Amino acid sequence: MAGSKEIRTKIKSVQNTRKITKAMEMVAASKMRKAQDRMRTARPYAEKIRNVAAHISQANPEYRHPYLVDRNSVKRIGIIVITTDKGLCGGLNTNILRLAMNKMKEWEAEGEEIEVCTIGNKGLGFMQRLGAKIMSQVTGLGDRPQMEKLIGAVKIMLDGYTQDRFDRLMIFNTRFVNTMKQEPVMEQLLPLSGDTLGTPEGTWDYIYEPDAKAVLEQVLTRYIEALIYQAVTENMASEQSARMVAMKAASDNAATVIDELTLIYNKTRQAGITKELSEIVAGAAAV
Repeated sequence: MAGSKEIRTKIKSVQNTRKITKAMEMVAASKMRKAQDRMRTARPYAEKIRNVAAHISQANPEYRHPYLVDRNSVKRIGIIVITTDKGLCGGLNTNILRLAMNKMKEWEAEGEEIEVCTIGNKGLGFMQRLGAKIMSQVTGLGDRPQMEKLIGAVKIMLDGYTQDRFDRLMIFNTRFVNTMKQEPVMEQLLPLSGDTLGTPEGTWDYIYEPDAKAVLEQVLTRYIEALIYQAVTENMASEQSARMVAMKAASDNAATVIDELTLIYNKTRQAGITKELSEIVAGAAAV
């Protein structure tokens, strides 16, 4: 059994760790509320532009945008993987990266080539270790997503689709359900399908100015950017929620460990006192 000094050192160490995890829990709780507000603020714009894109997809202009045209065969796939820059958020990154890795193995088994865009440092490191073909990357987003940082990496993937470098563009991210639940999801970004856009009520027709090509290019590009921005905000809200829950669990576990070590310390100390008393009594009896 460890001595009293070693046990006291362990208790002090766990207490210091608990202070850190408690502080991180409180910081994550504060950031979580802000991240959720940003996520909810972005939803009305995403929903409105989705409705516009859905009506445009059902219209019959003289120009058919490449984003709306289904490819007959899929031989190459582009994927965007959204993770966090930092860890200590439970199984958040593990779950989404496991989903992405399993899908990549399925596609590779079917003979399909894969190009990857990573958003977040954890996803970049994982894909590098996996040996994936990384076309673009974004790291260091901070606590507030900015479209200016995302647009470069996203445009590389959008250009890859229009230039026929790949036939389908998928996105992997974590969807925020509630504070206690976040789920990894995979969605198809391109080509824009009915499942993504939904079915509009009624049919609209448009008069395009200056022409259909210019208008559709702008609207559909903004729509894809809105989807990716929304995915990033949901991922950030999920990150802070998962980190708060993970740090709370760590703090609770640290408190349990401190109680157990304190009990062991008291038993050790009591045993030492009993031994000393026994020695004193034995010495007195011998005299």
